[in-house]
Amino acid sequence: MWNPLRQPVFRALWLASAVSTIGTWMHDVGAAWLMTTLAPDSPFLVALMQAAASLPFFLLALPAGAIADVVDRRKLLLWTQTWMLVVATVLGLLTLANIINPWILLALTFALSIGSSINMPVWQAITPELVAPDDLPQAITLSGIVINLSRSIGPALAGIIIAAVGTGAVFLLNAASFIGVILVIYRWQRIPHRSALPAERFLGAMQAGIRYVRYAPPLQAVLIRTSAYIFFASALFALLPLLGRQELQLDALGYGIILGFWGIGGLSGAFILPKLRQRLSIDQLVALSSLLMGVMMLVLAYLRNVPLVCALMMLVGIASLSVMVSLSVAAQTAVPTWVRARALAVQLLVFQGSLTLGSLLWGTVAQNTSISIALDSASVGLMIAAILTARYRLRCAEKLDLRSSLHWDQPAIAFEPCPNDGPVLITLEYRIDPVNADEFTKAMKTLRTIRLRDGAIYWGLYQDLSDPGRFVETAVVESWAEHKRQFERVTHTDKIIEERVRAFHIGDEPPKLSQMIYANYTDGKGFQQPC
Repeated sequence: MWNPLRQPVFRALWLASAVSTIGTWMHDVGAAWLMTTLAPDSPFLVALMQAAASLPFFLLALPAGAIADVVDRRKLLLWTQTWMLVVATVLGLLTLANIINPWILLALTFALSIGSSINMPVWQAITPELVAPDDLPQAITLSGIVINLSRSIGPALAGIIIAAVGTGAVFLLNAASFIGVILVIYRWQRIPHRSALPAERFLGAMQAGIRYVRYAPPLQAVLIRTSAYIFFASALFALLPLLGRQELQLDALGYGIILGFWGIGGLSGAFILPKLRQRLSIDQLVALSSLLMGVMMLVLAYLRNVPLVCALMMLVGIASLSVMVSLSVAAQTAVPTWVRARALAVQLLVFQGSLTLGSLLWGTVAQNTSISIALDSASVGLMIAAILTARYRLRCAEKLDLRSSLHWDQPAIAFEPCPNDGPVLITLEYRIDPVNADEFTKAMKTLRTIRLRDGAIYWGLYQDLSDPGRFVETAVVESWAEHKRQFERVTHTDKIIEERVRAFHIGDEPPKLSQMIYANYTDGKGFQQPC
């Protein structure tokens, strides 16, 4: 499990992020506790804190992922970390000056989350750059250790500091925790990927990311399982501050201790998880952990004994870490490098969107009924969702080889179009034994998904009425540059599917390939000319 730490940059970032994540947990506890002080009789406002922290992810995750795939990720990380440092500093100073109210707290929580929502897809996307592919699950687990170790230490520290000097100091310490990450990223000599093709444009990159998700069933399974878990588990995330203060009658230190036991459970789970992965499939692990989380929420809805609550929070930590690490690994392994930040941004969007909607719903339920009824309802929903979504398999992503195969050959062309010229029409002519026509068309359905996923805006398969053994595959791509990018996007798994399709082709020659550029005739200057 410790192999990724042999990589110097990953090790430095891991240590710096550990300090920063402790600061983040201290901040979250301080902000939640401050809101219960500013609005003690409003469960809705307390739950709205979770919504304010989650909404920027829902709004900005996909644009952030697109930016992360087309710009220098190192520079983007420097910008986001600096933004969060400034916002946390402002919040700390306003709190110390005693000019804070619920709406200022919500606004600055929203602003801080803007930086985090842009930062997180980039942070997730650089992990595969820093470690070997075989070490990726271990690297993600190590990140889980950081989160849960921080959850163990940060809340307890926050409780002590709040009791001693107030919430403002917690916010300023969080601001200082960003400095170490900034220094490590600044010193990182990242070698950006170089391509002969022009960089994707922002809107085009977003469209490509959405198109990929639309035609990637393995990633869709991850998104469905993520949404089903987070929507219901968000009840515990949103209502735990009120559970601690109103139902358990705890002070800030006591609330921090409860969160600390949650973190200890997650830390324990990080060491248990590798053994569980050897005994259980990823689907079984996610389903069983989700059921355990649901049972624990059901018990917490009625349990009011603090020592027993602390013990149960350890089980909550184990269950939540197992689910989140498993879903993160499944998402990382379900997408290739060229679209990774965008795909992970979509998962983050689903995560935070479900967290936002869930927090608002369960906060409203608690406002109109009680905390126990809200947790009770969410726990039952989580257990039902875990059963209903089990048919969306995650293990298929483990079988994918998403390395670029680079097996497409560029046919001879009379002239090279400009990168933005287009659209481009690509045709492949197959000779098929008419007896095998039905099996061939079924095999082409899988190939259709690949073509649309990797850049085609239209795809079709046509059979010649006068020659039933002649089939023509057509695909339209919006520009010559986008078509050239397809050469780098095709994977080894795609190659296997293409070979399965071409096994139906008869004859000594391969299927006939044609590339045609749109003949743009404007202003009487003639048709398309070489670039």
